[in-house]
Amino acid sequence: MNRSEFTARLGRVGIWTRQLDMSDGDLGERAAAELEALGWQTLWIPEAIHREVLTHATLLLAATDRLVVATGIARVHARSPQAAALAQRHLNARFAGRFLLGLGVSHPMVVERMLGQQYGPPLATMRSYLDSMDATRGGAPAPAGGNDRVLAALGPQMLRLAAQRAGGAHTYVAPVAHTAWAREILGPDPFLAPCVKVVLTDDRGEGLDIARASVAPTIKNPAYRENVLRSGFDVGDIDDGVSDALVDALVAIGGEDDIAARVREHLAAGADHVCIEVLTGDDTTIPLDAWRRLAPLGVQP
Repeated sequence: MNRSEFTARLGRVGIWTRQLDMSDGDLGERAAAELEALGWQTLWIPEAIHREVLTHATLLLAATDRLVVATGIARVHARSPQAAALAQRHLNARFAGRFLLGLGVSHPMVVERMLGQQYGPPLATMRSYLDSMDATRGGAPAPAGGNDRVLAALGPQMLRLAAQRAGGAHTYVAPVAHTAWAREILGPDPFLAPCVKVVLTDDRGEGLDIARASVAPTIKNPAYRENVLRSGFDVGDIDDGVSDALVDALVAIGGEDDIAARVREHLAAGADHVCIEVLTGDDTTIPLDAWRRLAPLGVQP
């Protein structure tokens, strides 16, 4: 698929959520059906702690009729490349192209402590995984060049690999400046889908607290830390309690108009699709009210 085909399929704005990972399965499936009824075209789910992501995606697809379910991301260490290739082909054949496979190498702590595997060089690991996926026989035919998948990418090498071996890139915890830079690295043709954290509130102090609690542990990860520094911030913004300026760059805080404005900034910077992660300070409760309030974003052209 090219950029326009991806955008037509996923829409300009989608929902990214980890809250389904910790909810009862039937509750999450009903929430996905409501998202579809509200007009959202795409639901992104991570591979977190309590759900195997391809099984989770299958159940959400079965609970809906039109919604695209995307993995943001499926960990390459969690399953063989052959299993990932066959699952992707089967799901897209069964659900008429409503599944998007996002792949990522994750992080050393997750891979080594949770999965009990060795974390190798990310670029070589991903390239080898894609080679094996593309060599997999069986199942429905796969598009040449792997352009029906996206890769989690922040740095220049992984972004270039996403341009060469996938349909594009999915970014996370990155400011608007990174979206513009990523577009330059990718070039004009690949799809780009940043995830944007948002706090829907009229209490700025509360919003900053919720946003900081989300981003502070994340940017301790070396990959995200390096990306923040590459985007124009300095170590003081990270190490001295996470500056308000950095929190504001990574999280849209405010009302519906404020969040819509941040989405437009990413789109103007070169994003094709922006997936919104609603932060409430509670990852165990599905933020349906916020999704309802933000639903006009999901149907914008």
